[in-house]
Amino acid sequence: MTVSAARENLADAVDMARTEAVFLERYGRPAAVLVSPERYEQLLAALEDAEDVAAFDAAMAEEGPNIPWEQVKADLGWA
Repeated sequence: MTVSAARENLADAVDMARTEAVFLERYGRPAAVLVSPERYEQLLAALEDAEDVAAFDAAMAEEGPNIPWEQVKADLGWA
C-alpha cells in the first residue's frame, strides 16, 4: 500500500494490520510497516529473546576460568 493510499484510507489500513502486516511504500520503495499492537509486542519479545541468546553465546565463548556450581551457590549464600 502506498503512503498516500494509507493516508486516504487510514481506518482500512489499521483494520488490515489487525490480521497482517501492512507494508507502506513511498516512491515504490518500502517506507514503513503497520502492525497490530499485539504483533508488535510479540516481535519485541522475540527480539529480546534473540538478544539474550546472543549475549549468552558471547559469554560462553569468553576465555577464562570456569567457576564450579558449588562455589557459585556458596558465594550467593545458597549452600
